[in-house]
Amino acid sequence: MLHYAVIFFVIALIAAVFGFGGIAAGAAGIAKILFVVFLVMAVASFLINLAKGR
Repeated sequence: MLHYAVIFFVIALIAAVFGFGGIAAGAAGIAKILFVVFLVMAVASFLINLAKGR
């Protein structure tokens, strides 16, 4: 999931450099959403593993 967030972030940067504002904004929005989903899943996984360990 983090991999896809980084890919969309790079796409947003490249699109911004070439002046495609709409595409850059869309890719940046997708990257933000994927990063938040990654963080939520990482924290949930950590808490589940912590609970199972005890």
